[in-house]
Amino acid sequence: MTYVVIDNCIACKYTDCVEVCPVDCFYEGENMLVIHPDECIDCGVCEPECPADAIRPDTEPDMDEWVSFNRKYSEMWPVITVRKDPLPEAEARDGEKGKRDKYFSEAPGEGS
Repeated sequence: MTYVVIDNCIACKYTDCVEVCPVDCFYEGENMLVIHPDECIDCGVCEPECPADAIRPDTEPDMDEWVSFNRKYSEMWPVITVRKDPLPEAEARDGEKGKRDKYFSEAPGEGS
């Protein structure tokens, strides 16, 4: 099992999860985070830290696509290990449906 970040993170990018991760497996895009599935040790400490409910175990239905998505972008984006402020629109976008098609950016974040 591994954990992955899903589209709930897009346009929010809360980073509470990165500070509790013992293996630094989070990677930062311009407007979301991903988890490298091969680096995640399946401890689950990040999941309850996410205010947007964007971290899920890959054992949930229909997560194969998100495992591939997380793998792809974790290999392109810089690692993030320090908490940062969420995006300015985070509160307004939290819980919005269809964010992947509307807002997702492939651009990398700054990392830390």
